[in-house]
Amino acid sequence: MTNKQIEKLESKYLNKFYHFLKFAEDEMMLGFQTKEKIKNDWFGKYDSKISNFAVGAERIVYALFNGKGIGQPNSCPVGADMFFEVDDAYIHIDLKTVQTRNIGDITRSIFVGRNQNSYKGTMTVRSKEGLIEREYEPALPTFYNKGTVNQKICLSFFVTIVYEDTNLNILNINLLCMPNGELESHYGNRVLQAGKNPDKTRFRFTETPYFELLDNYKSRIKVIYFDENMNDNFKHSLRFYQDIYNNQNN
Repeated sequence: MTNKQIEKLESKYLNKFYHFLKFAEDEMMLGFQTKEKIKNDWFGKYDSKISNFAVGAERIVYALFNGKGIGQPNSCPVGADMFFEVDDAYIHIDLKTVQTRNIGDITRSIFVGRNQNSYKGTMTVRSKEGLIEREYEPALPTFYNKGTVNQKICLSFFVTIVYEDTNLNILNINLLCMPNGELESHYGNRVLQAGKNPDKTRFRFTETPYFELLDNYKSRIKVIYFDENMNDNFKHSLRFYQDIYNNQNN
C-alpha cells in the first residue's frame, strides 16, 4: 500500500466519522446535559484534580458509536478505548477532554498513549546539554498481520472536547486523525512532540494539519462543535479550531 493510499483511507474514515458525529450532534449535546437532571446528587463530590467529566463524556460518545454498530469490536487488550475492525482497516478511537484551566494542553498538540498510535519516530527534547533526540516506540503496528493475506492497516483517531471547569459547559468538540506510522517517511519528526516523561509523546497536529499527499490538501482535523458565544479569551486560545470551523461552513 502506498502512502497516498494510506491517506485516502485515513481521509475516508475521518469524513465518515465527522458526518456521523454531526448527524448525531443534537443527541450528543443532549447527552452531555443529562447530568443536570441529577446535579444535586453529584455536584461537589467529584475530584477537581482529575477530569471526572471525561468518564461521563466517554459514555455519551462511545454509546453513539456503539449504537451505530460501526465495525466489529476487537477484544485485544492493546488499543484505544474504542477498537474495532471494518472491511479495510482496524480503527482506534480515543476521547480526550480538557478543562479550560488547562486549555493550553489542546491548542497545538495533544497527549497520545502508546496503545493509541502507530507512529514510531524521533522527538527533539530540550535538556541542560541543549537539544537532544529521543526515540519513541508506539505499541500499535502500522498494519495488523503485516505481510500476510489478512493484512489490514491500523488507523488512529481522537475526539477532543474542551469544557469550562466551573460549569462543565461544552465549548468545542473536534475529530483528529493522527498519521499512520508508515507515513513517517513523509512527515518525519513533525508529528511527535516529547511528553513530560521519556516514554510519553504528544501528537503535534498543528504541524501536520493536512493530508499532504492528497489533492487540495484536505484537512486532518474536523470541528464538530464550536461555541461562538464563549469567552473571548477562550476563543483566542481556540482560534486554530475556529478557523477550521469557519472554513468548513463556507
